[in-house]
Amino acid sequence: MNKENKYFDLQRFGAGKNVNTTVGYTDAEGGTVTAYLEGAGLSDEMRTYYADYLIDNAEPNLIHDQFAQKHAIPKNGGKSIRFRKYDPLPKLTAALSEGVTPTGQSLNMGAVEATVRQYGGYVELSDLLLLAAIDNNLVMATKLLGSQAGRTLDTITREVLCGGTNVQYGEDAVTARYLLCGGQESGNHYMSVDCIKRAVRFLKNQNAEKINGAYACIIHPDCAYDLTSDANWKYPHQYCDTKELYEGEIGMIEGVRFVESTEAKVFHAPDLTPTSRTIPCVSDAYTTLSNAGVASEGFGTGSKYRLQLGNGFRVSPDMIGRSVLIYDASESSWQYAEITGGVYSEGGENYLFFDRQLVAGGIGSTDITTTAQDMLYPGEAGLAGRDVYATLVLGDNAYGTTELAGGGLEHIVKQLGSAGTADPLNQRATVGWKATKAAARLVEAFMVRIETASTFEVGAN
Repeated sequence: MNKENKYFDLQRFGAGKNVNTTVGYTDAEGGTVTAYLEGAGLSDEMRTYYADYLIDNAEPNLIHDQFAQKHAIPKNGGKSIRFRKYDPLPKLTAALSEGVTPTGQSLNMGAVEATVRQYGGYVELSDLLLLAAIDNNLVMATKLLGSQAGRTLDTITREVLCGGTNVQYGEDAVTARYLLCGGQESGNHYMSVDCIKRAVRFLKNQNAEKINGAYACIIHPDCAYDLTSDANWKYPHQYCDTKELYEGEIGMIEGVRFVESTEAKVFHAPDLTPTSRTIPCVSDAYTTLSNAGVASEGFGTGSKYRLQLGNGFRVSPDMIGRSVLIYDASESSWQYAEITGGVYSEGGENYLFFDRQLVAGGIGSTDITTTAQDMLYPGEAGLAGRDVYATLVLGDNAYGTTELAGGGLEHIVKQLGSAGTADPLNQRATVGWKATKAAARLVEAFMVRIETASTFEVGAN
């Protein structure tokens, strides 16, 4: 008899909002599928096994922690971590005087502090699920929680690194993220060997030390696709005989070893409305965004630009503060602005207001003119809302993090009834993780963030 499991909705028991409970199973003919018994109790040995299992599933996701200066969080050591760094000693070009002891030098040590914060999550399991389910849900929950923990802690480090001040836009062809383009017939700003060479040049000029003989780079697979076709690209088997591979390492070029991760930062611009990525201008031949006296609308006076939108579009509250792009036909350039307000009338006149000071391009008092075909595009990423990818090129001691394996990541299992009177019928067990984490950029000059578009678009991550 061919048996195919069909899954019904999870039943919910107990006080928890997301208690994972039993799943009903029937075979293809509607017969009963026999379930086997799973014990809910855990010995100390089993707890150790599950804790190791969670950590093993977390560590492959910690791509951004691989090249950090790491320090364990000592017990009762407070909530702040201090990463120390020494300033280099200056050159001594003056000759010594015979028989005269020179003046001694002082070491200058700086410190960067980061406040440790706590993160965590858990899954709640019912007694019936543990007794009747065919799958070992404790193992699966631990595996999924391990992945969640790793991705969460990795993202915390990633966001700190991507806040660095040294940014390179493509091959330095443009000066801002919103000018990076992709998907065009020509002029696209994709990852290239020249991008890497420029970043390496910068790090060398800053005397940034290499990591195991090479600079390290964290790159998204979409950008790696644009880069690995170069004839000088080396795959790990071409050089790994003398080097230990990093987690996720895919190759090397221009003295940089690359680690690939889908968790590499992507700047994604959300759609402007729930139903449309763009907003059209009115269908007139030209629309002028001029200084508008809008005091009566409550948006200030003389410091705004006003644009009439196409029919059916209006400014919603969640659009206020959004960044937008619009093409200025009179300047033959893209302009960047922030939405500060909007007006809608029943007669169909829909107006959008921009802060004049935030409009880029040095337009001064010149009005912006658009053609009938022009659109407002979301402005938080690249040109026309194109996704922008961040590729990090790192020298040694560029940043620091806490040490996860030294007690920062904890796996927690609560057995049925462990809540005492809060679980009087021993109906709920939980499995979860908890971690303390801090990350800090130590030397800004030892890292470069290359921002580019790509042949592909992946969306927010």
